[in-house]
Amino acid sequence: MRFALLLFILIPVIELTLLIKVGGSIGALPTIGLVFLTAILGVTLIRKQGLETSMKAQEKMRRGELPASEVAEGIMLLFAGLCLLIPGFMTDAIGGLLLIPPVRKLVAAGLVVNFIASMMKRGGQWGAQGGQYSEKRGDVFDGEYSRESKDDHDLIDKK
Repeated sequence: MRFALLLFILIPVIELTLLIKVGGSIGALPTIGLVFLTAILGVTLIRKQGLETSMKAQEKMRRGELPASEVAEGIMLLFAGLCLLIPGFMTDAIGGLLLIPPVRKLVAAGLVVNFIASMMKRGGQWGAQGGQYSEKRGDVFDGEYSRESKDDHDLIDKK
């Protein structure tokens, strides 16, 4: 929680510092133009790559495979789009890096591995608890059954 608060405060300060330095070097209007250009270029690239990722995910689902890496890539593309829409050069650099497919695939693989590892860790905990509580859940009904012959299927005659 403290880390998120620190980022929430630190990122805008860094962005403002970079904007002021770049604006002092090349001027205010070219700096504003660069910010708009990166936003427009980023949205265009994200649309294209997002559609490609969506098509890959649908194809995997048609084959009955789990599109885990495509989902992770889609989330990263969403984050990249957010970074590119936020005015500033540092967030644009982060968003631009996530638009490079090999970098995105590497980060996606890491996210998927971390997610699966955390789920397996939790699954082991849930399994142990489930065994402890399985005897306490619900009522147990004991009964017997017998098969009837095929001639006894007419319910109207039985009544």
